[in-house]
Order: sequence, then structure tokens, then C-alpha cells
Amino acid sequence: MAAVTAVTVLALSALSATAPSVAAAPRTDTVQRSLDRLVSADGLPAALASVTTRDGRTRAYVAGVGDLATGSKVPRDGQVRIGSNTKTFTAVVVLQLVGEGRIGLDDPVDTHLPGLVRGEGIDGRHITVRQLLQHTSGLPNYTKYEDLQPRPYAPRDLVDIALRYEADFAPGARWGYSNTNYVLAGLIVEEVTGRPLAQEVDRRIIQRLGLRHTYFPAPGDATIREPHPHGYHRESADGPLRDITEMDPSWSWAAGQMVSTNSDLNRFFSALLRGRLLPDAQLAQMRTTVPADYFGRGAGYGLGLVSRPLSCGGVYWGHGGSFPGYETRGGATEHGRRAAHLAVTTQPTDKTVTQRLDATVDEALCR
Repeated sequence: MAAVTAVTVLALSALSATAPSVAAAPRTDTVQRSLDRLVSADGLPAALASVTTRDGRTRAYVAGVGDLATGSKVPRDGQVRIGSNTKTFTAVVVLQLVGEGRIGLDDPVDTHLPGLVRGEGIDGRHITVRQLLQHTSGLPNYTKYEDLQPRPYAPRDLVDIALRYEADFAPGARWGYSNTNYVLAGLIVEEVTGRPLAQEVDRRIIQRLGLRHTYFPAPGDATIREPHPHGYHRESADGPLRDITEMDPSWSWAAGQMVSTNSDLNRFFSALLRGRLLPDAQLAQMRTTVPADYFGRGAGYGLGLVSRPLSCGGVYWGHGGSFPGYETRGGATEHGRRAAHLAVTTQPTDKTVTQRLDATVDEALCR
């Protein structure tokens, strides 16, 4: 099956590991009505969302069917594959290592992965860590060129695929989304720390914030551990929905392999924007953006973090993720005071449906 493209401990006190309580939403809520429409009018199997308000209360929403074969309900705040939201987790680990003086943002890739990145118009001596995190490296996106099967891949296998193709542009010349950038960022983390990326994400972020429903699947782990809606894929616009919930996600690794819930994503992005994961200097670098209309009009891409304008003024920060069977959208307001995430259980092929997902997030953050 073709994979769908888009997915030293800091001296700060640990956060409480107690997860926020998640209340059910009233059926008259405007966010609930938006989710109902995504199911009834747009034909998505299921939609689920979580909204965290200024006072820290979290409300959960569900619509549709969790399993088309059995008709089971959508689990409230169920786990989903979060795709490219994984990039923000990877970027945070890299930036923590920058804050510890173990990586420089302007280090050439070759400083940490000598001789690995070579190809037509590609030279790791002239690509920096910052350019990897900001998608300005010019490296080709391996998922654009290859039909990746749901089988185990090693990260270097993914790099090797990318290096078969010529560079998209010279490093720093412009912006271009490439999962290859984050596979290399993950390899740099492993080279610098001597530990698996999944272990570093777990130790530095997941355990620290008490994200009890978030994990980085182990190699070959095709299941989703906790209650979850099934994910579906359509080969063509008028084709049947096929259940693809279980698959080996290693083809996306540091770029999109993680599993989480909407409420855990709210907690993560809120904590990040409140400065609980990074020193001020590194958070400022993360929030320094270049234009990235790929994410919508007025969007900017920082270092693994996307800013989008709000209809009520200002911006919100997040990422979003696309993984076969699931699509996620959301983020948190400027200082993490409000947060909202939404997931649906198939990747929309109609751009207007994707725009409605974004509009629902905007509505949740602006009301």
C-alpha cells in the first residue's frame, strides 16, 4: 500500500503526572456540531476532539462510528496515530540538546553524521541542523518518490531512499517540506546521546509531562495499545473504506511514528509554549518562522512548530499530522492558555474537508 505523505536533563522541575480530567461535551456545543457535520455531510467514519480552556478544563467530543465492522462507539479521547506531530517531539529533543551545548543549530549535518548525506546536489557538509528542523535543507522527501509498504524499515533505509534522488534546491534557498529532514534529525539525536530516539522522547518529554496515553511504537509494533477508533483508507474517491488500523509505522520514524490522544497533544503543546520543555533561547528559535503556505494562508514554519493565524486575532502554534487512516489538526494559543486538537479516521482527499478541520480548531480556540 502506498504510504500517504503528509507525519543532560534540563534543570527544570518535573510536571505532575496526573492527566487532566476529560468531560463529555454537550450535544449543542458548536464544536460538536462541526464534528457531526464532518461525519454526516463529509462522510468521515469518525471525528474526535479535545478542547482545553484557560482554566485548565478539558472537554472531549466524538462523532461517528469507531469501527465500521462492528458499529462500536468512538472511544472518548481515544488514541490515534498522530503522524507529523511527531516532528515537534523530535525537534524539542534536538533543541534540548542545543540548550545543553551538545548540538549547535548551525552545525553541519556532517558534524554528527560524517559522510552519510551525499547525493546529487546533496552534501551534508553544507546542510545545517537548523535547516533540517525548518525544512530549508532542499533534501528530497523520500515519501514523495517511493511506495512504502507497511513493513519494518530502519531509519538509514529511509535516508538511502531519499539519496537516490537529486536535491530539490540548494540548502537555505527556500522552504520545502521533507520527512527526510526529520529522519536525519532523529539519527543526530541517537548519535549524540548514544540512546534510541524513542527512549529520549519518552524520558525527556512523555514522562516529564505525564503524557500517559502517548508513546513511540517499538519497531514492528503494528497495533495501537489503548482504546482507539479504527483508521480507514480509500484507494479512490469512490472506492470502499478499508480498515488499515494495524500497520508497522516505522516508515515514518522521527517524522511521524507516534501515537497519542487529543488531550495529551493539548497538554504537550501548552507546556511547550509555556516554556516547560525548553529554555527561553531555544523556544525563541523554535518560534522563529519562515513562510509556509503549505499549511494554509499566513502560516509560518519554525523549528518543528507551525504558526497559523486565528480569526479572532493573533496566532496559534501546533503542527498537525497525516498518517494512513488518521488526520490530526490543532495547537495552542500564544502562551498555551487554550488548546484544541481534532482527529478524523481517514485522510481527507477533498481540500474543502481539510479546511473544515482547520476551521473547527479555529472555532474551538476563538470562542
